[in-house]
Amino acid sequence: MKVGLKNIQRLNMPDLVIQNATIVNRGEKFRGSVVVNEGKIIEVNRLENSIHSGKVIDATGLVLIPGIIDDQVHFRDPGLTHKGDIFSESRAAAAGGVTSYMEMPNTNPQTITQKDLADKYGSAEQKSLVNYSFYIGATNDNLDQLLQTDSQKVCGIKIFMGSSTGNMLVDNKDTLRNIFSQAGLPVAVHCEDEETIQKNMKTYRDQWGNSIPFSYHPVIRSVEACYKSSSLAVDLATRYGTRLHILHLSTGKELKLFSSQEDRRRKQITGEVCVHHLWFNDKDYDRLGSRIKWNPAIKSSDDQQALFRALLDGRIDVIATDHAPHTLEEKNNHYFKAPAGGPLVQHSLTAMLEFHHRGMISLEQIVDKMCHAPADIFQVSKRGYIDEGYWADLVLLDLDNAWEVNQGNILYKCGWSPFEGIRFRSRVLTTLVNGNIVYTNNQIIEGTTGMRLLFERE
Repeated sequence: MKVGLKNIQRLNMPDLVIQNATIVNRGEKFRGSVVVNEGKIIEVNRLENSIHSGKVIDATGLVLIPGIIDDQVHFRDPGLTHKGDIFSESRAAAAGGVTSYMEMPNTNPQTITQKDLADKYGSAEQKSLVNYSFYIGATNDNLDQLLQTDSQKVCGIKIFMGSSTGNMLVDNKDTLRNIFSQAGLPVAVHCEDEETIQKNMKTYRDQWGNSIPFSYHPVIRSVEACYKSSSLAVDLATRYGTRLHILHLSTGKELKLFSSQEDRRRKQITGEVCVHHLWFNDKDYDRLGSRIKWNPAIKSSDDQQALFRALLDGRIDVIATDHAPHTLEEKNNHYFKAPAGGPLVQHSLTAMLEFHHRGMISLEQIVDKMCHAPADIFQVSKRGYIDEGYWADLVLLDLDNAWEVNQGNILYKCGWSPFEGIRFRSRVLTTLVNGNIVYTNNQIIEGTTGMRLLFERE
């Protein structure tokens, strides 16, 4: 029996076939079908028509890719749930083709103990529509908690080597040496030098008071602040053999710290770029102001172009979002009071597909950087590829089905997007998580939850 995309419902049949799709996987693009059973992919066929019992999705004219793995999100749960929560933001993720996420520890309470980490996993088990993992956060005095972390069940350790909430700024050199030398799982870092930032901030506060234009954000959180911190992290990782992942790179200068080594699975030091640093530059502050205030700051068009080149040549390994919602009431404040961060998981894939339509990046490269690379770098078990034996985290795309971002179709709890008014040419039609359809035809399909990510590490 065939079920058209217009009327498909959540499928509980033991067999699901997606046929006649253009499949993008492992650097290839080919016509074929994928067979799903009990949540996993059991066949990938290079034939346009595959005869099977059970439900069939005819994907003629559509593109099938692995689900996006976003290695950096802030879902604000627990404690900051007026901005977003695991339930609301995982729904938005599903609508954007994001089937797995790795969430940050600067919540309330902070995820800096094994108990807090376990509590967050327990919450996600009940509320997350897509798959999940959570970083444990470093402080200047919780090394014992970090060393208890199970490397098979937790994505990594997060260090804020720059300003953060509460006591999560790790600036003690002995603490950094201890973490880098003893960490038994990947260390992901936010790199901005706090001393440099505070010095710049004082200079411009003295000049402008609270009325600093948002265009000064990349001057205050400068290229030098980023490079000084990133180079320190690389030096520590090189000295101690740490598996280091530098998050949300924002400058061309930092790129000299990275290698374009072909096999990223053997890289000791990897890097990530976020969609907003590819899409916006400092000329956009006058128009969008606090809506594009992120840390690290969006910087110049030269930095923007350098990041894109490094993404394509392999120095940057992963595309992510740093999804970090705030309410508009919070954002609509003067420079010092408006918080940094914005929502992105619903629109990251369609934004990157827009670059594809402009001839700037191939579909194969998008899949490599948003699906394959995070799976490889974090050694995620059985996800990130359309391979037999892997979990069926899959996304069907229509590359020629234009739509405009507006408040009527935004699923973020905060209710806004920096992409409002943008017309995207491509659309996420259907998202499957562990073989369950969780989003299709602009509708969230509830009734199932995602799974905890596992990691294949020695």
